[in-house]
Amino acid sequence: MQYWILAAPAAAVLALAFALFFARRVLKMPEDKGAGRIAAIIRKGANAFLKRQYLVVAVFFVCMFAVLGVLALVGFVGPFMPFAFVTGGIFSGLSGFLGMKIATAANARTATACKNSLNKGLRAAFSAGSVMGLVVVGLGLADISVWYFVLKGFYGIAGSGLTEAQFIATNMVTFGMGASSMALFARVGGGIFTKAADVGADLVGKV
Repeated sequence: MQYWILAAPAAAVLALAFALFFARRVLKMPEDKGAGRIAAIIRKGANAFLKRQYLVVAVFFVCMFAVLGVLALVGFVGPFMPFAFVTGGIFSGLSGFLGMKIATAANARTATACKNSLNKGLRAAFSAGSVMGLVVVGLGLADISVWYFVLKGFYGIAGSGLTEAQFIATNMVTFGMGASSMALFARVGGGIFTKAADVGADLVGKV
């Protein structure tokens, strides 16, 4: 057995374990009452944004799954492509959800830590930022690893004249398309949401 192929899933588990460690460290930090009250309002707004965005994105992914499903039925694309596209979007959306949760939980704690020392504030901010990066890497590697082993197992059944490398690569590309589509919606939707918040803050300041 080629043990090197286990490096990616092992790295995924390690990344997610470190993400959990840093998240627990951040959540154990004290939070000032005043800052915590403001942070709770921010969390409420962030949750409303995520709920609305993911509902819209879900419609897009259902439509794309249907389109890719029809193309798979007529033999234009591989049978696994619709599912790879959806799982890419799900894992990308999960990364964004967890990142938003830890970011909104860390802002007040970072401000509180900075009252004591800049070093503690830096550690809080660095730990919170590390969670998002490690979650993205960990979930990405986990999904790719699962698809690699699934496609490797089904190659003899659905290979259809392609080499094993071609069969795996052409299906796994769709995973990246799904993840990128979710990231695109998050980028555009997040920009619109933050701009609306800026305009609202300007109006409140002027009034």
